[in-house]
Amino acid sequence: MKTLLTLFITFAKIGLFTFGGGYAMLPMLTRVVAGEKKWATEEELLNFYAVAQCTPGIIAVNTATFIGAKQKGIPGAVFATLGVIFPSVVIITFIAAFLNSYSGSETAQNALAGVRTAACALITVSVFKLARQSVIGVITGLIAVTAFASVVFFGISPVFPVLAAGIFGALRAIVLTRKEAQK
Repeated sequence: MKTLLTLFITFAKIGLFTFGGGYAMLPMLTRVVAGEKKWATEEELLNFYAVAQCTPGIIAVNTATFIGAKQKGIPGAVFATLGVIFPSVVIITFIAAFLNSYSGSETAQNALAGVRTAACALITVSVFKLARQSVIGVITGLIAVTAFASVVFFGISPVFPVLAAGIFGALRAIVLTRKEAQK
Protein backbone atom coordinates (compact mmCIF):
# COMPACT_ATOMS: atom_id res chain seq x y z
CA MET A 1 0.00 0.00 0.00
CA LYS A 2 2.92 2.32 0.68
CA THR A 3 4.15 1.98 -2.92
CA LEU A 4 0.65 2.68 -4.25
CA LEU A 5 0.40 5.81 -2.13
CA THR A 6 3.87 6.87 -3.31
CA LEU A 7 2.76 6.41 -6.93
CA PHE A 8 -0.37 8.51 -6.31
CA ILE A 9 1.48 11.32 -4.52
CA THR A 10 4.37 11.40 -7.00
CA PHE A 11 2.07 11.61 -9.99
CA ALA A 12 -0.20 14.10 -8.24
CA LYS A 13 2.84 16.37 -7.77
CA ILE A 14 3.73 15.95 -11.43
CA GLY A 15 0.15 16.75 -12.39
CA LEU A 16 0.03 19.76 -10.07
CA PHE A 17 3.33 21.37 -10.97
CA THR A 18 3.45 20.96 -14.72
CA PHE A 19 1.37 23.13 -16.98
CA GLY A 20 0.74 22.96 -20.69
CA GLY A 21 -0.62 19.46 -21.16
CA GLY A 22 0.92 16.06 -21.58
CA TYR A 23 3.96 17.10 -23.57
CA ALA A 24 4.87 19.77 -21.04
CA MET A 25 4.95 17.05 -18.37
CA LEU A 26 7.55 14.98 -20.18
CA PRO A 27 10.65 16.75 -18.80
CA MET A 28 9.36 16.43 -15.24
CA LEU A 29 8.30 12.82 -15.81
CA THR A 30 11.79 12.04 -17.08
CA ARG A 31 13.48 13.78 -14.14
CA VAL A 32 11.31 12.14 -11.51
CA VAL A 33 10.62 8.70 -12.98
CA ALA A 34 14.00 7.95 -14.56
CA GLY A 35 16.12 10.16 -12.32
CA GLU A 36 14.82 10.41 -8.76
CA LYS A 37 12.62 7.33 -8.39
CA LYS A 38 14.43 5.04 -10.87
CA TRP A 39 11.08 3.47 -11.81
CA ALA A 40 12.18 3.26 -15.45
CA THR A 41 15.27 3.91 -17.51
CA GLU A 42 15.25 6.81 -19.96
CA GLU A 43 15.02 4.28 -22.81
CA GLU A 44 12.01 2.60 -21.21
CA LEU A 45 10.44 6.01 -20.70
CA LEU A 46 10.94 6.84 -24.39
CA ASN A 47 9.20 3.58 -25.23
CA PHE A 48 6.35 4.47 -22.87
CA TYR A 49 6.08 7.92 -24.52
CA ALA A 50 5.99 6.35 -27.98
CA VAL A 51 3.25 3.88 -27.08
CA ALA A 52 1.37 6.52 -25.07
CA GLN A 53 1.41 8.82 -28.10
CA CYS A 54 -0.21 6.26 -30.36
CA THR A 55 -2.85 5.09 -27.91
CA PRO A 56 -6.04 7.02 -27.20
CA GLY A 57 -5.83 9.54 -24.39
CA ILE A 58 -3.43 12.06 -22.97
CA ILE A 59 0.26 11.16 -23.27
CA ALA A 60 1.09 12.00 -19.63
CA VAL A 61 -1.87 10.00 -18.32
CA ASN A 62 -1.02 7.03 -20.54
CA THR A 63 2.62 7.21 -19.48
CA ALA A 64 1.65 7.37 -15.79
CA THR A 65 -0.55 4.33 -16.33
CA PHE A 66 2.32 2.37 -17.91
CA ILE A 67 4.75 3.32 -15.14
CA GLY A 68 2.24 2.44 -12.43
CA ALA A 69 1.59 -0.91 -14.11
CA LYS A 70 5.32 -1.58 -14.30
CA GLN A 71 5.67 -0.89 -10.58
CA LYS A 72 2.59 -2.56 -9.11
CA GLY A 73 0.47 -4.07 -11.88
CA ILE A 74 -3.15 -2.98 -12.26
CA PRO A 75 -3.40 -1.32 -8.81
CA GLY A 76 -0.24 0.66 -9.59
CA ALA A 77 -1.69 1.73 -12.94
CA VAL A 78 -4.89 2.92 -11.24
CA PHE A 79 -3.10 4.85 -8.47
CA ALA A 80 -0.60 6.49 -10.84
CA THR A 81 -3.37 7.45 -13.26
CA LEU A 82 -5.59 8.85 -10.52
CA GLY A 83 -2.62 10.73 -9.11
CA VAL A 84 -1.72 12.46 -12.36
CA ILE A 85 -5.31 13.49 -13.15
CA PHE A 86 -6.40 14.47 -9.62
CA PRO A 87 -4.87 17.99 -9.60
CA SER A 88 -6.28 18.73 -13.05
CA VAL A 89 -9.78 17.67 -12.05
CA VAL A 90 -9.69 19.89 -8.95
CA ILE A 91 -8.18 22.88 -10.78
CA ILE A 92 -10.45 22.58 -13.84
CA THR A 93 -13.52 22.33 -11.61
CA PHE A 94 -12.45 25.49 -9.77
CA ILE A 95 -11.64 27.36 -12.99
CA ALA A 96 -14.89 26.29 -14.66
CA ALA A 97 -16.85 27.72 -11.75
CA PHE A 98 -15.33 31.17 -12.34
CA LEU A 99 -14.40 31.18 -16.04
CA ASN A 100 -17.76 32.23 -17.37
CA SER A 101 -17.75 35.26 -15.10
CA TYR A 102 -14.29 36.48 -16.07
CA SER A 103 -13.51 34.99 -19.50
CA GLY A 104 -14.27 38.24 -21.33
CA SER A 105 -12.01 40.40 -19.19
CA GLU A 106 -8.81 41.76 -20.69
CA THR A 107 -6.82 40.57 -17.67
CA ALA A 108 -8.05 36.99 -18.12
CA GLN A 109 -7.30 37.09 -21.87
CA ASN A 110 -3.76 38.35 -21.23
CA ALA A 111 -3.20 35.72 -18.54
CA LEU A 112 -4.34 32.97 -20.93
CA ALA A 113 -2.09 34.31 -23.69
CA GLY A 114 0.87 34.14 -21.30
CA VAL A 115 0.00 30.60 -20.28
CA ARG A 116 -0.27 29.50 -23.93
CA THR A 117 3.14 30.98 -24.71
CA ALA A 118 4.79 29.26 -21.75
CA ALA A 119 3.11 25.96 -22.64
CA CYS A 120 4.42 26.26 -26.20
CA ALA A 121 7.95 26.75 -24.87
CA LEU A 122 7.64 23.71 -22.57
CA ILE A 123 6.37 21.55 -25.41
CA THR A 124 9.26 22.71 -27.62
CA VAL A 125 11.77 21.73 -24.92
CA SER A 126 10.16 18.27 -24.71
CA VAL A 127 10.32 17.83 -28.48
CA PHE A 128 14.03 18.70 -28.60
CA LYS A 129 14.85 16.37 -25.70
CA LEU A 130 12.92 13.50 -27.26
CA ALA A 131 14.55 14.12 -30.65
CA ARG A 132 18.05 14.19 -29.14
CA GLN A 133 17.43 10.85 -27.45
CA SER A 134 15.50 9.17 -30.27
CA VAL A 135 17.15 10.29 -33.51
CA ILE A 136 20.39 8.36 -33.22
CA GLY A 137 21.35 7.66 -36.81
CA VAL A 138 20.49 8.13 -40.45
CA ILE A 139 17.61 5.65 -40.41
CA THR A 140 15.95 7.11 -37.33
CA GLY A 141 16.53 10.58 -38.78
CA LEU A 142 14.77 9.58 -42.01
CA ILE A 143 11.90 8.09 -40.02
CA ALA A 144 11.55 11.32 -38.00
CA VAL A 145 11.63 13.54 -41.09
CA THR A 146 9.18 11.31 -42.97
CA ALA A 147 6.76 11.17 -40.04
CA PHE A 148 6.98 14.93 -39.53
CA ALA A 149 6.44 15.70 -43.21
CA SER A 150 3.55 13.27 -43.57
CA VAL A 151 1.68 14.87 -40.67
CA VAL A 152 2.54 18.53 -41.29
CA PHE A 153 2.53 18.73 -45.08
CA PHE A 154 0.13 15.94 -46.07
CA GLY A 155 -2.28 16.03 -43.13
CA ILE A 156 -1.91 12.32 -42.39
CA SER A 157 -3.09 11.21 -38.96
CA PRO A 158 -0.12 10.72 -36.59
CA VAL A 159 -1.29 7.17 -35.95
CA PHE A 160 -0.18 6.02 -39.41
CA PRO A 161 3.45 7.22 -39.30
CA VAL A 162 3.80 5.77 -35.79
CA LEU A 163 2.42 2.39 -36.89
CA ALA A 164 4.51 2.43 -40.07
CA ALA A 165 7.67 3.26 -38.10
CA GLY A 166 6.93 0.44 -35.65
CA ILE A 167 6.40 -2.05 -38.47
CA PHE A 168 9.54 -0.82 -40.23
CA GLY A 169 11.56 -1.17 -37.03
CA ALA A 170 10.28 -4.70 -36.42
CA LEU A 171 10.99 -5.76 -40.01
CA ARG A 172 14.45 -4.21 -39.84
CA ALA A 173 15.19 -6.14 -36.64
CA ILE A 174 14.03 -9.39 -38.27
CA VAL A 175 16.24 -8.81 -41.32
CA LEU A 176 19.27 -7.90 -39.18
CA THR A 177 18.72 -10.97 -36.97
CA ARG A 178 18.54 -13.25 -40.01
CA LYS A 179 21.70 -11.73 -41.50
CA GLU A 180 23.47 -12.19 -38.19
CA ALA A 181 22.33 -15.83 -37.97
CA GLN A 182 23.64 -16.53 -41.49
CA LYS A 183 27.16 -15.42 -40.57
